[in-house]
Amino acid sequence: MFSSIAPLARLNPFYAPHFQLVQDGVRKRAEPAGAPTTRRSLAAASAAEEYSCEYGSLKFYALCGVGGVLSCGLTHTALVPLDLVKCRMQVDPQKYKSIFSGFSVTVKEDGVRGLAKGWAPTFIGYSMQGLCKFGFYEVFKILYGNMLGEENAYLWRTSLYLAASASAEFFADIALAPMEAAKVRIQTQPGYANTLRQAVPKMFGEEGIWAFYKGVAPLWMRQIPYTMMKFACFERTVEALYKYVVPKPRSECTKGEQLVVTFIAGYIAGVFCAIVSHPADSVVSVLNKEKGSSASQVLMRLGFKGVWKGLFARIIMIGTLTALQWFIYDSVKVYFRLPRPPPPEMPESLKKKLGLTE
Repeated sequence: MFSSIAPLARLNPFYAPHFQLVQDGVRKRAEPAGAPTTRRSLAAASAAEEYSCEYGSLKFYALCGVGGVLSCGLTHTALVPLDLVKCRMQVDPQKYKSIFSGFSVTVKEDGVRGLAKGWAPTFIGYSMQGLCKFGFYEVFKILYGNMLGEENAYLWRTSLYLAASASAEFFADIALAPMEAAKVRIQTQPGYANTLRQAVPKMFGEEGIWAFYKGVAPLWMRQIPYTMMKFACFERTVEALYKYVVPKPRSECTKGEQLVVTFIAGYIAGVFCAIVSHPADSVVSVLNKEKGSSASQVLMRLGFKGVWKGLFARIIMIGTLTALQWFIYDSVKVYFRLPRPPPPEMPESLKKKLGLTE
């Protein structure tokens, strides 16, 4: 029984590095001498594959940003109808009582075209967010990893993922905030504006530039925990899938098989992302609809039960969204032949310190 519990415990993405180090050491000692190494470092992988640029180069960061634009911009725009219903359930739960009734009421009042309201600010805003989110994540992951050093970067890799993703999302939300504010006004205030061109001048005339950035603090509350979970959970889930589920090393998997693993890990991460970020998402939706309210006032008025309205719709939306985003992002890396490091392995210097090598 205990032998089956131990592997499950190690799947925890926030697994303590010291305990994991000991467990990995025991497992590596048990391997017979001369056993073939199943994993490859990035340097070894580059010998077998020709990359279009160096890992950590300006071209690498730029193409990662392109991948972020495509992954976030396209997926969020495709899910605008579900996002519209979710937002309306949050700001008017009496009228939009469930996902199905929300779709029904919206189509009845605005027609099928009404489900596409807010697509333009969604596409522009989330494309800008994706550029910063994925591009800066790669920048900060390499920067912080170099600051920690090879051994500490391995031991504290979950903390590294969390710090890099939080730093990237801070800037991504500043890029997203203006379009998010316009999107929520268009989707949740009937008669206010039907297009981005109508909403922007009207919002600026009423509240000035503050209309576009008053929601940035709640966005940080929603998006930073979401992104931290999205990246850290994804990275550790990929690592766990290759270690415990996939029957062969990543180096022996085809590109298609690797993308399937990416999609599965992305969906798992997305479910946790939705739960972590939903209360702040409810506050953002109400705050951008109302004039003169603060985040704390909205939070107090909604209460504990109110901030969880629309959670099921958000789980479906964010789970699918996150899985597709990672799939598209990884596909862009494959298409442009960017370096894609395998799951991290213990550095040789650390193995020697622990006596794991002869």
